Amino acid sequence: MADSSDLTLGIVGAGTMGAGIAQLAATSGVQVRLFDAMQGVAPKAIDGIATRLARSVEKKALSEADAARAVQNISAATSLQDLAGSDIVLEAVVEDLEIKRRIFRDLEEILGETSVLASNTSSLAIASIAQACRHRSRVAGMHFFNPVHAMQLVEVIAAPETAPAVSDRLVALAQRLGRTPVRVIDAPGFLVNFGGRAFTTEALHILHEGVAGAADIDAVMRDCCGFRMGPFELMDLIGIDVNYPVTKIIHEGYWYEPRLSSVPEHGALVQAGRLGRKTGAGFYSYDDKGQKILSPADPETGIPPARIVLPGGEEMLTTLATTAGIPVAGEDDGASPIVIAPLGEDCTTAALRLGIDPRRAVAIDVTADTSRRITIMTAPGADPTIADAASAWLRGTGRGVTRIKDSPGFIGQRITAMVANLGCEMAQIGLASPADIDTAIRLGLNYPTGPLAMADKLGVSTTYGILCRLQEITGSDRYRPSLWLRRRALLGLPAATV
Repeated sequence: MADSSDLTLGIVGAGTMGAGIAQLAATSGVQVRLFDAMQGVAPKAIDGIATRLARSVEKKALSEADAARAVQNISAATSLQDLAGSDIVLEAVVEDLEIKRRIFRDLEEILGETSVLASNTSSLAIASIAQACRHRSRVAGMHFFNPVHAMQLVEVIAAPETAPAVSDRLVALAQRLGRTPVRVIDAPGFLVNFGGRAFTTEALHILHEGVAGAADIDAVMRDCCGFRMGPFELMDLIGIDVNYPVTKIIHEGYWYEPRLSSVPEHGALVQAGRLGRKTGAGFYSYDDKGQKILSPADPETGIPPARIVLPGGEEMLTTLATTAGIPVAGEDDGASPIVIAPLGEDCTTAALRLGIDPRRAVAIDVTADTSRRITIMTAPGADPTIADAASAWLRGTGRGVTRIKDSPGFIGQRITAMVANLGCEMAQIGLASPADIDTAIRLGLNYPTGPLAMADKLGVSTTYGILCRLQEITGSDRYRPSLWLRRRALLGLPAATV
């Protein structure tokens, strides 16, 4: 390979992704040859790059000299032949396997044997693309994320026949472009698209079960679990016509693994044309400015209880009661709310296990951040005045209260445990190293932490226990704990321990 100061990168496809990668590379001192099969597209893309760089100069984010050098580093190729001599060629065209195979076949005839062929595909198997080539060892994936200028992560994907040196070269290129590369094996959804399934699909299952509405689920995941956006807000932003097919492809690609399954409502929105913000309606409805239209909340009534019963003496619940000036009783007086804090159980199961009156039991989730919002639930047949009183007590502490129907694991426990479990399963199957899994999910999806770190924060044993109880109560293998998680929970080790 030529010296790094002389690196030439060919890019096939001058659309949003191709142009974004070209701009990033050019500003990093890489010589870029940009080609698009549609006449005039590549020169137009370069003009757009020049305009964006000029804006950066105006904002003092880039010097005029650096912007000029970057523009000089890009040239438009009029044919694939013009990419001859490139050290690396990155394909960034439409997600069509036959088109990509044809491009790779043609490039192999043009490029020298030491040139690397990479695809920016987000969903197609690298091995399938490489089938078109005679020398498959030099074919790999290099997946950038949109928008390229803002997203720091790059997935470097090795197919079964990819030479280690080829992956090394792509890692080095990503680092030169100021990005964080992670090494991933060739598998459905690679790392980020696969790892992102749990957050949205578990929320969909909670919605499907009638436990809570989309707005309540989103509020819990933002306020209590630290996510920048709730799962339904996220799907509406990305587009359900994007999220649903990816979910379906990955579910099928992993041979219908229950952990990856969605629900009928997911596909029904696509069929109805409710694709999210782009159509003005998805899980939410939107006004002309793209703002969510939310139904007014039902007014809450209720008089705070004279006292509460804490059969388990939970410290967090005692602190909440003290803050609100509510006396705590250790023994049941036959009338007061009986407040519990189950892990992985629904209120019904926990009340029966503890031998308390399920009609007066109020379950509160204390596993996540309760400084702004608290989630509560009651068993079927519960006295509604008891839940109203507990809600009034908790609102009196200055917190928002989300009341849900009975659910094992509430909302936050379920989704957090499922995200962590999927991260552990990725480590178990060797999709990437534990460190790369956490880095990729944090940078690629903007999660507050990576999934393995999430298990550690909640507690590896606690995460494992939540999943075991979810599986036991629901009878579903969807909640089957990863062997990676189980072993580390039993051994008392952190989730990222190799």
